[in-house]
Amino acid sequence: MATRKTAPPAFVCTECGWTAAKWVGRCGECQQWGTVVEQATQTGIVRRVDAVAPVAERAARPITQITTTDAPRRSSGVGEFDRVLGGGIVPGAAILLSGEPGVGKSTLLLEVAARAARSGRRVLYASAEESPAQVRLRAERTGALHDELYLASETDLATILGHIDEVQPGLVIVDSVQTVSSSLSEGVAGHPSQVREVASTLIRVAKERDLPIVIVGHVTKDGQVAGPRVLEHLVDVVCHFEGDRQTSLRFIRALKNRFGPTDEVGCFEMTGEGISEVPDPSGLFLSQGTAEPGTCVAISLEGRRALPVEVQALTIAANGPNPRRVVHGLDGSRVAMVLAILERRAGIPTGGVDVYVSTVGGVRFTEPAADLAIAIAVAGSIQQFSVPRTVAAVGELSLAGEVRPVTQAAQRRSEASRLGYEQVIDDRSRSLRAALTDVRSRASSRRREDEIPAF
Repeated sequence: MATRKTAPPAFVCTECGWTAAKWVGRCGECQQWGTVVEQATQTGIVRRVDAVAPVAERAARPITQITTTDAPRRSSGVGEFDRVLGGGIVPGAAILLSGEPGVGKSTLLLEVAARAARSGRRVLYASAEESPAQVRLRAERTGALHDELYLASETDLATILGHIDEVQPGLVIVDSVQTVSSSLSEGVAGHPSQVREVASTLIRVAKERDLPIVIVGHVTKDGQVAGPRVLEHLVDVVCHFEGDRQTSLRFIRALKNRFGPTDEVGCFEMTGEGISEVPDPSGLFLSQGTAEPGTCVAISLEGRRALPVEVQALTIAANGPNPRRVVHGLDGSRVAMVLAILERRAGIPTGGVDVYVSTVGGVRFTEPAADLAIAIAVAGSIQQFSVPRTVAAVGELSLAGEVRPVTQAAQRRSEASRLGYEQVIDDRSRSLRAALTDVRSRASSRRREDEIPAF
């Protein structure tokens, strides 16, 4: 006859230790309400990690005995790309390059691969989105053909690793991580588990062989890197390639960099022959005509670069009860705030006119340093005075009408002086009224100088 096993008590009173097989609201021993809780069942499984003695090379040492040596860098051949990376590519670095579709990521990396191949390094370009013939056509158009540039069209991670073993490259480019799949993970290519597995494997290979790998990543609708967030934490460098497809200007920014600064910006221009560097983009964001009412030059700070950006404003009488506010290249909310400050603190009516404000060259200028230039440009369009070409404006406006200082003001003034601007209207004017007075006086003196006949 089999013996019946009794189940251990599942509930216990926290006050007196009374046990019960099922939950009751009141303890049967001490008659307390709400003290009966479920007790944990012991499984007998104990997990532990045994300590491992580190080898002598990896033993912990006082921080004062650790030497600081810069990681060796090798130039990618593209100076603007090296600027963003902090001086070049570090061996074993995993670099993630993201950007919107069609912005030019593949074109840029093909140029990087070709220049690295010309410098004597063997490069493996693994394209998982395009066929070899398509990449070859682009390489012919951009002049990126070289015998040391190896091309493979693969979507399987194991095959890409086989190409690395066979080619023995000094630089690997994978385009893109969302289109490569691994047999060790479930799901189709682009699934978060697949992206995590592919990226982890490529990064492990990079670290084990001191092999730099550049990985292309897709972005979501809001501009973030697609895939699991851990992807950005695994890599060493995260770069974002941005630009308006309606213009030829492109910027590459470092969002994360373990080997250098994250405030550098590389400037490129898309041409019919590919992508070209713009080492000095000072003249790209300025109009070439004479000074007209409604224009003002501001000094923007892109990373460590100070760039002159021309802000243009056009105002016309409004035909309806709600005046239009059209903004391009600037922050629309800041423009609306500047218009309110102009009317309230400077006495310039803006409520009855349509206002169109834009930047030249398609550049985005959204920092607070653009406030004063926007105000001067709008005031010049309404009151019909022009700002001389030798005057620039930099400053943030407060709601009280004060001109506040901006970051890196000395660097902005130095760059303005280098580019030939004789006067910079900034926080030294104290208020918006005083700044407008300085601009009008400068414009009047320039007009009188132009009217004096030359001998």
